Amino acid sequence: MIERRALGSQGLEVSAQGLGCMGMSEFYGTTDEAESIATIHRALDRGVTFLDTADMYGVGANERLVGKAIAGRRDEVDLATKFGIERNPDGSWIGINGRPEYVKSACEASLQRLGVEVIDLYYQHRVDNTVPIEETVGAMSELVDEGKVRFLGLSEAGPETIRRAHAVHPISALQSEYSLWSREPEAEILPTVRELRIGFVPYSPLGRGFLTGSYRTAADFGEDDRRMAFPRFQEENLERNLRLADEVRSLAEQKGVTAAQLALAWVHSRGRDIVPIPGTKRRRYLEENVGALEVALKDDELKQLDEAFPPGVAAGDRYPDMSTVDR
Repeated sequence: MIERRALGSQGLEVSAQGLGCMGMSEFYGTTDEAESIATIHRALDRGVTFLDTADMYGVGANERLVGKAIAGRRDEVDLATKFGIERNPDGSWIGINGRPEYVKSACEASLQRLGVEVIDLYYQHRVDNTVPIEETVGAMSELVDEGKVRFLGLSEAGPETIRRAHAVHPISALQSEYSLWSREPEAEILPTVRELRIGFVPYSPLGRGFLTGSYRTAADFGEDDRRMAFPRFQEENLERNLRLADEVRSLAEQKGVTAAQLALAWVHSRGRDIVPIPGTKRRRYLEENVGALEVALKDDELKQLDEAFPPGVAAGDRYPDMSTVDR
């Protein structure tokens, strides 16, 4: 079975690697509910118990899917979801909402969709710069007091926001993008969370799938694949970034592992307080990702990766609009 790791210092323990469920419902091309549920079941069978969803994925559909998959197996799951990015029922975007009254109503709605009585880890999905973080986290702490949430988290929050939030109620985990081609957290975020003994949960540890080497041209993405809107996947940057994917593939071949396993093993090498949540909607990729836990990188291999992937090496921003990311 997969080892378990502490996130934060409040008692939350999760599997050393999690499963991001977003793509099962939206954003990354076609979906298949039966295969997605089978993937979640296989994850639990393998000891991948840390499941990550959010209320905005599929406008609630992803929480319902996760809830359906874990029905009857709730005690096996470390369940994380998020609030704060508000959408209309038709999927159109409203904006970021961190108002205390919204925190409460969003949590109630998530509990209902998931079919559970308590959420293990409840994140603010994005920081609402129009609402003091103290007010948002204050409302989140009341959910802990009411027994609806066990532990609190933030996503894409900056160092000052993390400190202010942690002063109101202990933050157990910070979720941010982190991978070989997104090393921005190393400058200030990782030192801050380590000082405060907050766990770190990298999302998109495979560079939204790009570092697996599966995507070579824009034609490899479906028309409804959101990645096509991201600067790093657009033609002017794609060719430059392909060299990075080729570097991962080359090193992986030398080691006798897949590119995905090498990229994930690098994230795991960054510390035992780091728990990545690679997303997939297929069992075969889940199995491949779990295999990364068995890959040990030697010092010379880590040095080679560091030289090939210095911070800022990727061409293009992470998002079309970086203003939603708290600095």
